[in-house]
Amino acid sequence: MSEKISSANGFVQRLMKKVPYTPAAPGLDDLKTSKANKGFSRLSFFKRRIKLKPNSSISIPLGFVLLFPSIVVLLILILVVKHPSSPGRILIPAGTPPSIRKISEKHDRVFATGCLNPEDAAKQPRANAAFVVLARNQELEGVIQSLKSIERHFNRWFHYPYVFLNDGEFTEEFKSGVQNYTSGKTEFGQIDPSMWGFPDWVDIEVAKEGIRKQGDAVIMYGGMESYHHMCRFYSGFFYKHELLDKYEWYWRLEPEIKYFCDITYDPFIEMARNNKTYGFTIAVKELKETVPNIFRYASAYKRKNKIKSQGLWEMFLEPPPEKAAEKKDNREKTFPNAILQTEVGHQNIEEIDPEDMEGEKYNMCHFWSNFEIARLDWFRSKEYEDFFQMMDHSGGFWMERVSFFVLEFANILTGVQWGDAPIHSLAAGALLAPKDIHYFRDFGYRHTTIQHCPANAPARQSPHIPYLEKTTLVEKERIEEDEYWANPDPPKENGVGCRCRCDTDIRDVEGKEGSCLAEWVEVAGGWASP
Repeated sequence: MSEKISSANGFVQRLMKKVPYTPAAPGLDDLKTSKANKGFSRLSFFKRRIKLKPNSSISIPLGFVLLFPSIVVLLILILVVKHPSSPGRILIPAGTPPSIRKISEKHDRVFATGCLNPEDAAKQPRANAAFVVLARNQELEGVIQSLKSIERHFNRWFHYPYVFLNDGEFTEEFKSGVQNYTSGKTEFGQIDPSMWGFPDWVDIEVAKEGIRKQGDAVIMYGGMESYHHMCRFYSGFFYKHELLDKYEWYWRLEPEIKYFCDITYDPFIEMARNNKTYGFTIAVKELKETVPNIFRYASAYKRKNKIKSQGLWEMFLEPPPEKAAEKKDNREKTFPNAILQTEVGHQNIEEIDPEDMEGEKYNMCHFWSNFEIARLDWFRSKEYEDFFQMMDHSGGFWMERVSFFVLEFANILTGVQWGDAPIHSLAAGALLAPKDIHYFRDFGYRHTTIQHCPANAPARQSPHIPYLEKTTLVEKERIEEDEYWANPDPPKENGVGCRCRCDTDIRDVEGKEGSCLAEWVEVAGGWASP
């Protein structure tokens, strides 16, 4: 029996040798182990360590060397997209607040965000309005610069008239020169001596001595007699000129100004439609040395006529000081008649600020009046006329008589003058409300070294409308100038401008120290974005 079994086993073994070998099917655990080994084998390539130097003991994984450049490229792309000047920034939410903050629309809003169709807007009825340019014959070149700018960006579509005023007589060269650059009607007028020069109630020699002192003190324009006359003319007379009698609105133009954005709507019509009285584009602080006591007279006018603030007056006030902590003792204040014999601070005597008026102090803010769009009937109103007459008779347009609270018997002449900007602004603060004022934030504008130029709106940007200025004789120069404006700045989040191209050599006034944008925002309803 055992022999049979042994013989059978031998037969099976011989048979197995003849049959091809087939391995057993792998189980699930075998498959997992096999895949893990293959994955480990692949990753091991990236885990290989590479020495930084041939003889160095420091090494880093090969995978890090290969991955690092990819990380750098990814970070660069993220930074480019989130950069404020990148067009892609408006498509991807940024983790930080936008560089341009929105202002509350409680009292005021931008009339048009981005571009409209100016040709459609120009088909609508015009306002009874004109540009007003105060200039002298020798300023022809600066006037032409301004005309070229306003025509390119606005008046080539709307054709509003111009009124040119001069304290002398315009030459034919000046008249023909400006008419080459204007698309609207032009009128030329001479200022009556009653509106220009010293009034009959002023001691002319004393006034001229005040002007000479300002020149000696190197106060800007202080030594120029014509500058003082100009400030007084724009404060209380320009709107009385016979050439302006027929107009309801005016837009002030200065020589040597520049506009940066296309204005594709009619600001006069929008001002009327929104019941606005006064429009500005820049608000800055005045030099303290040029307007001492101006606030005292303005505040006195307000109190004398029992005028209550409508919310705009506060724009021109220093913030109220924090209330002093209540004193522990309850000692009596020193009697008023002892002030002259007692040092400040003794027995609770508080130091008195000579510039305070009924607890209010001027913060030096004003609307920069070299650009303004306004209703002429407001300047012609009895309230404004009374305000101007009070300020005028103070003599502050040439010098001031400063009366100190202690030395009431001492009147001191000081070499300073008032400009028309604080006069217009304080009058507006006393007589108007925030809802009556419009901030032309969408207007790009520059005068001297101060400019405001808005970012372009993310939406509603229209293609450039060619404009080849006709009076330039060199064709190449005409084409190059138009090509310059055909390439506007990229849009930015919260931008409001239309086809703006801003000069980058001067910092925008909105972010500059000395700007009064924050004071305007405070009375206009606050910021609408962080």
